[in-house]
Amino acid sequence: MEWLPIWFNQLLLPQETPSIASSIVTVFLVLFFGILLGKIKLMKVSLGVSGVIFVGIFFGHLGYKLHPEIQEFLRDLGLILFVYAIGMQLGPSFFSRLKQDGIKYNGLALITVASAMFITWAIHALYKIPMESAAGLMTGAVTNTPSLGAAKAALQDLSHQFPNKVFADPTHTYAIAYPIGILGIIFLLLLVKVFYRKDIAAEIELFKAEIKRKHPEPQTLKCRVINADAIGKSIDDILKSHQLNVIVSRLKHSGSEKVVSPTGKEILIERDVLMLVGLPQELDKAVAIFGYASSDQFIESQQDMRTQTLVVTNNLVIQKTLAQLHLEKAYEAKVTRVYRSGMELLAYPELILHYGDRVRVVGSISALEAIAKLFGNSEKRLQEPQLLSIFVGIVLGVILGSIPFYLPGLSVPMKLGVAAGPLLAAILISRFGGIKSLHSYLQQSALSFMKDFGICLFFASIGIHAGETFYEIFVQNNGFFWLIQGLLITLIPGLLMILLGKYIFKISLIPLLGLIAGAHTDPAALEFATNYYKTELPLQSYATVYPLTTLARIVSVQILIIYFT
Repeated sequence: MEWLPIWFNQLLLPQETPSIASSIVTVFLVLFFGILLGKIKLMKVSLGVSGVIFVGIFFGHLGYKLHPEIQEFLRDLGLILFVYAIGMQLGPSFFSRLKQDGIKYNGLALITVASAMFITWAIHALYKIPMESAAGLMTGAVTNTPSLGAAKAALQDLSHQFPNKVFADPTHTYAIAYPIGILGIIFLLLLVKVFYRKDIAAEIELFKAEIKRKHPEPQTLKCRVINADAIGKSIDDILKSHQLNVIVSRLKHSGSEKVVSPTGKEILIERDVLMLVGLPQELDKAVAIFGYASSDQFIESQQDMRTQTLVVTNNLVIQKTLAQLHLEKAYEAKVTRVYRSGMELLAYPELILHYGDRVRVVGSISALEAIAKLFGNSEKRLQEPQLLSIFVGIVLGVILGSIPFYLPGLSVPMKLGVAAGPLLAAILISRFGGIKSLHSYLQQSALSFMKDFGICLFFASIGIHAGETFYEIFVQNNGFFWLIQGLLITLIPGLLMILLGKYIFKISLIPLLGLIAGAHTDPAALEFATNYYKTELPLQSYATVYPLTTLARIVSVQILIIYFT
């Protein structure tokens, strides 16, 4: 474009020594066209943000380059933002899910990781492929981007120790195996239906019923006090003596229309009507102790007692238990439920409040107004991005990822790196909340932007770099042979997961779909499963195994490279 100004050509055309400005322009052009490519659907499947890496390879093939320091910075920054957002998104429910079916689910996922690791080693040993290239095949075949970052970090450490040795770039084989990996995982999701041979709609309903049975949410139930053992005793005495984990949110004396939120010292009178909040089994037990289920409508009146959901945004109450707030004594009001990260929790006294929690409170109008001030209840403040916690969390994650540790026989220490370190830090921070003004709460929209923007930066930087020599390497090394090997790394562990999941672990169809997508850390596969089977339920098992599987894949690829390179 000789007719254009020189400065304009330097920004938009390939340069042998690109400036920082031209590098930025190139990256964002790749992002733009990559997102456009990702929106194209073929048989209900789209590449999504993964389209960025393929556009990046194309730009690199055309001669576009990035300033070396910009390329490394964007690669690591993008990966950090991506894994940190994933940790913040899945962390709050990670530990609770481990107590449920998480051990079984994660055990199956770790077997899949180990089998992929073994197949990768076998390909390296049988076909004499450099381990760094075989590791790139594995990361692409299982569509795990953080493990590619870990592989490159491990190779960088090795290059410092062995400066005269030349290492292959795993990005090339990653880019070759990645698309076949996506298709292979989708094939596995379709294959599950063949193994189970069940009506999908009926299976979904059965699984929903099983979830409600195993993990019930708090409910309300009215009961009338007629049992002699309950009459004349305080609410606290009855709850403690029978070890009842229920909340008495309202009380109405017989013959009266006045409703109060009783304290634990309230003495029960015959034919009192109580509003109980708790889990179904506890409620049934409580009704049998107090008397019988009531149909009284007056106790639900909003005249004396109101119910309101408030949001926790005041630093003074964060990281305090409900018992420490003394709401019952100070305001004659009670918190019955706490909504956090999509979960509905019973408001037991030892529950610690986190920033962004939504609490259901029962009390008088004046009490609710006072408690709203105590909790903060500021939707506007909730909209503000919690930049301090993001910055501190990422710093802690990078520090955690930089701690070296040695395994037997290794001359080079292993590290969690910029992939696993921030992920682990985010999981811990999101689980245990913040400290005073450092809050772990982030809106889902902010997390989604952080996650997608981070992975786009990573894909753009590695795609452009890989594209510089991608075609030559594909031709020289028979790239179609690499495609077949990548498909083996995808399918064999996946088939093993299906067989073990169905016949050994006795996992039903719906969670197994989420496990396949989660064990391959593939959001595109999850999207396909939810759209094809018309249910969001696989998301639960996906979220259960994603964090631990990601950590396992990050560690496994480093073991392969450090031991066998």
